[in-house]
Amino acid sequence: MNQAKVIEKLTNSYPRLKIKPGETYYYSPGDITVYFSPDDSSKEGVWALLHETGHAILEHEKYFTDIELLQMEVEAWDQAQQLIKVLELKGDIDEDHIQDCLDSYRDWIHKRSLCPDCNLSGIQTTSDTYTCVFCHRTWKVSADRFCRPYRKKL
Repeated sequence: MNQAKVIEKLTNSYPRLKIKPGETYYYSPGDITVYFSPDDSSKEGVWALLHETGHAILEHEKYFTDIELLQMEVEAWDQAQQLIKVLELKGDIDEDHIQDCLDSYRDWIHKRSLCPDCNLSGIQTTSDTYTCVFCHRTWKVSADRFCRPYRKKL
């Protein structure tokens, strides 16, 4: 899959969607733009472009819990696989690649959910708060998906 050809097909099929070069792959719902790395011509780069386009097509904007974020990621990968068929592209997205990407979110969620006192998994009670069902400790977590999952005791 050639990145330039995929972008051309996406632009023709989804004229409302903007696709612009950026430093990394991501979807910005505010300006309905998918950003891609123009220096990445790998198949994984094309897969990332299709995945971010999946977020755009599904109109993903906000999530309130970590599990909702993970569900949105799963949906975007499913949409990316559908895009391969819709755009009549050759090949498939490697399932191991998808699961590796999803594992990064699963690992992030798991680390955030660990109680700072007893180190057992708690439950998310608000977008930035977890509570341990075992020792009843409550802690706050950062809303930033790209930072180390710090846990601040309350």
